[in-house]
Amino acid sequence: MITSKNLFINREISWLEFNERVLEEADDPTVPLIERIRFLGIFSNNLDEFYRVRYATVKRIAVSTNSGKKLFKDRTAKELLNDITIKATDLQQKSFLTLTNIIKLLEKDKIYFVDELKIKFNHKQFINNYFFEIISPAIDVIILNKNKKFPKFKENLSFLLIRIILENNDVQNAIIRFPRNLDRFVILPSDSKEQNIIMIDDIIRFHLKDIFKIFNPKSIEANMVKASRDAELDFDDDISKSYLDKIAQSVKERSSADPVRFVYDSEIKLETLNFLLNKMGINNETDSIIPGGKYHNRRDYMSFPNLNNSLVYESMLPLNVKGFSHSDNTFDKLKKKDFMIHTPYHKFSYLISFLMKSSIDPKVKKISITIYRLSKLSKVASALINAARNGKKVVVQIELQARFDESANIRYAKEMQSQGIKLIFGSPNLKVHSKICLIERLENGNLKKYGFISTGNFNESTAKIYTDLTLFTSNVKILDEVSNVFNFFNANYKKYVFKNLIVSPINTETNIKKLINNEIVNAKNGNEAWIKIKINNITSYSLIRSLYNASRAGVKIQMIVRGICCLIPGHKSMSENIKVISIVDRFLEHTRFMIFNNNNDNKVFISSADWMTRNLDNRVEVTCPILQEDIKKEILDIFNIYWSDNIKARLVNNNSKSQSKSLKSFRSQQKMYNYYLNKIEGL
Repeated sequence: MITSKNLFINREISWLEFNERVLEEADDPTVPLIERIRFLGIFSNNLDEFYRVRYATVKRIAVSTNSGKKLFKDRTAKELLNDITIKATDLQQKSFLTLTNIIKLLEKDKIYFVDELKIKFNHKQFINNYFFEIISPAIDVIILNKNKKFPKFKENLSFLLIRIILENNDVQNAIIRFPRNLDRFVILPSDSKEQNIIMIDDIIRFHLKDIFKIFNPKSIEANMVKASRDAELDFDDDISKSYLDKIAQSVKERSSADPVRFVYDSEIKLETLNFLLNKMGINNETDSIIPGGKYHNRRDYMSFPNLNNSLVYESMLPLNVKGFSHSDNTFDKLKKKDFMIHTPYHKFSYLISFLMKSSIDPKVKKISITIYRLSKLSKVASALINAARNGKKVVVQIELQARFDESANIRYAKEMQSQGIKLIFGSPNLKVHSKICLIERLENGNLKKYGFISTGNFNESTAKIYTDLTLFTSNVKILDEVSNVFNFFNANYKKYVFKNLIVSPINTETNIKKLINNEIVNAKNGNEAWIKIKINNITSYSLIRSLYNASRAGVKIQMIVRGICCLIPGHKSMSENIKVISIVDRFLEHTRFMIFNNNNDNKVFISSADWMTRNLDNRVEVTCPILQEDIKKEILDIFNIYWSDNIKARLVNNNSKSQSKSLKSFRSQQKMYNYYLNKIEGL
């Protein structure tokens, strides 16, 4: 029995359990078939990033002088690497079985995968043309020799390893690198209801003899291999380089980073495999070497073509916000009250429209905004550039270390800089993850502030699939402090007092603990005390201990945690008053908010921050109070809708896969859409 001792779940293992929940969506028969195959892609993409970031971090410790120390509570880094590999291998095998099952079900709907051995005569001409016109000019073919170093590639590499048997029985190895700019799936022409789809892997396999004709091969074998490299950025100390140049160089050098994961076709010959492992410097002790099937890089399944509209989710057209029309004068509206949008249920265009209006409004003098991730063709960036061209002062804090989006952000930074926008790059030791915008408008001789604070990135692409809350306001109590956040970027050595906003790394942990302790005091005084939290991840042992203490004091705690959860709920004398669920469904749950009972005078906050050490101490994050009663009630409604889910909710860290089923099914994301639809219709 657990008594007063505090216990925690290892964060890496917890993350793998989250990805298992994603895999469960791919295996769920109630999910449309093509959406299921896309969930397999999400699962694979998640695993890739996990290896490149988290596994790579543990590996760095494993090969260091501290490798024998138990730095992960109950295990050494090498022991954890082994545990990760066992769990990941198990999940990988489950994903293969899931894919096999999905393919069989697709065949019932007359959708067939064709490989190089099943190509029909009437498709050969099309495939030949496609190879020579589209694929052949785009692939890289590299001959491998014993004395030749393995070539440098980008950080995440998938390729076909080729074994050529020559006429004299000598062996020649080569690799064919897949082109990133081509769709992985090719739909074959059809004059019937039957649909055939082939992967470019198989088109390449079909043409191996054409590619290596010069060798006059006796036989050719091809096996898929995927290698992931450490994605951590390392900076040089050259003071003559700008911060932007250092980031760009560090991203470039990922191609020579250490490999951390190696997945290979289990049918590959041992001799060929060992040759490649040696060539790439793969270490059996610290690198994760996983046998797989014929195909890898299954993240490409994320963009699997529709083929049949009945096999995808029915579209949910984004809604308007009642009383907040695009045609209205947004500034006049915000003078009267705050508004909140909840994407993707609401239109993200509210944010774009506000920026575009501000970019041409003669009264607007300055726009300040933080940017973490932008879409490839960003209307947000276009609006900011338009504002600068119209003579507005535009200040953009752009995070160059937004992992895996560094190159895109560097490109945008250079473009905006060329248009006269003032850029703030922050500090190499302090990422800026806050989602804030401040607009200053000259009205009656005085500068009036307007703005928005969000839980999500200002990215119109992810706004279609990520749930996020954005508050539009003219409240001076909030916006004066938003202004101080921008001042902090320029002079973080100064002391700033935040009475309303909670700001990392200044006061987030302290203020959250105060809010928790307030509930503890109320519980001990015999008053109703509860906390409702929705976040993506919780790993901070310090905050978990505070929640454990609150539970022991009788505070009822409900938590919705999408991903990593190091907290163990429901244990007697430690966390028996804590319940944690995770929701994985068609939209990625990304909203972060918290509600404290506060003696029935609820305190409500939306936030950019998860409850992780990095968000508390190593990032600039903004948590914003909700001061308007109708929006406070809406966020409480949102939480209750999520909490009532008995279809897509899973209990976390107590070996249960789902909440108890009631007679009536309740799917929170569908109910959320209906909630906002009813608001518009006045129901």
